[in-house]
Amino acid sequence: MKAAVIEQQGGAENIVYRDWPDPQPGPGEVLVRVKACGLNHLDIFVRRGMPGLPVPMPFISGGDIAGIIEAVGDGVDGLKVGARVLLNPSTPAGMMGEEIQGGLAELASCPASHVVRIPSGVTFEQAACLPVAYGTARRMLHTRAKLQRDQTVLVLGASGGVGNAAVQIAKGIGAQVIACAGSDEKCQRLTQIGADHVINYNEQDFSRETWRLTGKQGVDVVVNFTGGDSWVPSLRTLRNQGRLVTCGATAGFDPQTDIRYIWVRELEILGSNGWTTEDIAALLDDVANRRLEPIISHVFPLEQARAAEELMEARGIFGKILLLP
Repeated sequence: MKAAVIEQQGGAENIVYRDWPDPQPGPGEVLVRVKACGLNHLDIFVRRGMPGLPVPMPFISGGDIAGIIEAVGDGVDGLKVGARVLLNPSTPAGMMGEEIQGGLAELASCPASHVVRIPSGVTFEQAACLPVAYGTARRMLHTRAKLQRDQTVLVLGASGGVGNAAVQIAKGIGAQVIACAGSDEKCQRLTQIGADHVINYNEQDFSRETWRLTGKQGVDVVVNFTGGDSWVPSLRTLRNQGRLVTCGATAGFDPQTDIRYIWVRELEILGSNGWTTEDIAALLDDVANRRLEPIISHVFPLEQARAAEELMEARGIFGKILLLP
């Protein structure tokens, strides 16, 4: 098969589109012909290298995998060749595209327990937006932060995949949404997908503006997966007993903090890591019933994986980047 292979960790120039041995489905596994694979910041981190997480090179990243079952291994029941499926990449053997080989390739194997059928009316491209970004956002807001109707949520980094998902899912819950992005164009698009208020953080202090928009009451929930310099300003936006939920640190994992806000306002700092197969199935149902419309920024052929990652690194996107073998 053909694959976008990371030959060694470093810059995007280390991604090479080349031949790779076909994977084979083991007992309890299925082999999927990949029709679309979503790109995530995790793919950037895997390619650059992450402290404490060695990745064997060469390596195939990519966790958002939608396709057609090509073959089934021994002991697989209820799944047949030709079925349209989406994979939950968080497998017992490790995260696909991070710890075990992923889906930026023509073929990928996965445990049958982590396969979800794609409903009719949902495209491969829509499905491939969901697991990492939308699954992460769903768990953050529903399971961890327990966001409720009529509460207010601040979403940082709202123009990317997880941010778009958080805006849409929060609106589906019935919350008021304040969304932050780095340009007026992105802010306008966030309004179009449901944000009640938008803040261009390159022109305004998002913490001060959020405090103003909430009548100096603060928000109930902050979604912050950026970390870095945004951490303390995020704490300042929270009301008494507010919740900050984080699933990553795209701008830095060791920010300065200010624990005064945490004890004085009785804040909760919540970590959120991953999603479940049930989350993915629920998201597919939401798309099928038009309660959710995944936002697709760019679509590239798989052989242009290098250009796709460079675009993501330059923050030139709004929504998900998809790669099509």
